Amino acid sequence: MTVRELERSDVEQVTTLWREVDLVRPWNDPDSDFHGAVAGATSAVLGAEINGVLVGTVMVGFDGHRGWLYYVAVAPSAQRGGVGTALTHWAEEWLSERGAHKVQLMVRRGNDEPRLFYSELGYEASEVTVFQKWLRADAT
Repeated sequence: MTVRELERSDVEQVTTLWREVDLVRPWNDPDSDFHGAVAGATSAVLGAEINGVLVGTVMVGFDGHRGWLYYVAVAPSAQRGGVGTALTHWAEEWLSERGAHKVQLMVRRGNDEPRLFYSELGYEASEVTVFQKWLRADAT
């Protein structure tokens, strides 16, 4: 397995994977999210490949204080084979190299399998509530 920073030309296979593992929501445009992360100075999308085939992704972002993980995805054919763990470690390293001291991510309520996965990697549930406000009416 190899892990690399993905490029604009990878968008189709990335968004296909995100849809395959049900990460896309109606209010998020995956193409726009991907291109924004790839173009950002403090963000990237890392991809795991096996024999040249994309089998996993993680979007990373650094806000100057903490790192964030988004779109952690592993193709069903590669799940439980260490891809998610490897991607998480690569993302942590990417963020650490940029000065992040803490990594955070969000898991939807009721999505217990990822909660267990992250717990096994040393992540803990935070004692915070995430608030949100839609800035575009068409995004809801």
